[in-house]
Amino acid sequence: MNTNSNSYTVIYASVMVIIVAFVLAFISASLQDRQQSNVELDKKKQILSALNINTKGQDAEALYNQYVKADQILNASGEVVSEQGGFEIEVKAELAKDLQARQLPLYVCEVEGATKYVLPLYGAGLWGAIWGYIALDEDKDTVYGVYFSHESETPGLGAEIATRWFQDYFKGKHVMKNGTVALGVEKNGKVTDPQYQVDGISGGTITSVGVDEMLKRCISQYEQFLTKK
Repeated sequence: MNTNSNSYTVIYASVMVIIVAFVLAFISASLQDRQQSNVELDKKKQILSALNINTKGQDAEALYNQYVKADQILNASGEVVSEQGGFEIEVKAELAKDLQARQLPLYVCEVEGATKYVLPLYGAGLWGAIWGYIALDEDKDTVYGVYFSHESETPGLGAEIATRWFQDYFKGKHVMKNGTVALGVEKNGKVTDPQYQVDGISGGTITSVGVDEMLKRCISQYEQFLTKK
């Protein structure tokens, strides 16, 4: 075959494309389990962070198994429909960029002999997705800790939701007021009810609004559970 001909060039390029595509598909398939494991481990670290547990330099998997006693599934009525499986549902929902309707993950944890409840949060900031977890005391109303992260918020502004100084503002706040979710973020300097509200980030108004919306929308799905004695 004439290696200088157009037909040779087309055939050669086609063969190379097929070979490269096959190799990439093989690599992707072989790494899929590892990628899934990394996603799951990262979520476990986030849950632990909401519980104010530092995983740096420690075995996060072991810590998760130590503190998280159950990953339940609730229905819209706040009833436990499964004692296990909430974590799996949440991971699948995150990968699909959506929560599965009426299947609400709830993490029942124990920290220093006290029960804590951890709820997942998903929302939108200025430039992309935001997410996190909120840990509540046994009374289902007092915030024990939170964890927030983001996809692409502005450094020094909206991205500050991922910092400990901002997250610490939520500790000790209350969630429910007269049967509805009152916990939220107000514009910086505009807090009127400090039992339920925290100051937003100066210069990060839209991201702060996103956090406020995320808290109210996601927690409201658990209202039946939170108000049930």
